[in-house]
Amino acid sequence: MVLVAIVLWAGVPFAWLWVGSQVQGSTDSLGLALLVMAAGVLASIAVLMRLLGWLNLQHIHARERRGLETYGNVTLEGVMVTSAGVALVSFCIWFFLFSGSSPVPVNLGF
Repeated sequence: MVLVAIVLWAGVPFAWLWVGSQVQGSTDSLGLALLVMAAGVLASIAVLMRLLGWLNLQHIHARERRGLETYGNVTLEGVMVTSAGVALVSFCIWFFLFSGSSPVPVNLGF
């Protein structure tokens, strides 16, 4: 589940940005590139969420077979919340420290 969550938060956006750049480079159409990226991201997320749901169901069945108490979707929810938090913190670190962007436009007159 953790591996799929990492692919969901990092792999999907980077992969579809690359695909979009290839489409835009070959067709010189930003609109088509954005359409391809949007459709691809939505389809990828739908597939990955179904995979995560299946993995969660397998985890629940494995706990039941061992005679352990099942807690429903707690494992999946924990993985998604933790991975989303890590993705958000990573994005903020990149944006504020490494991207060269400033959250507030600063003109010091240089």
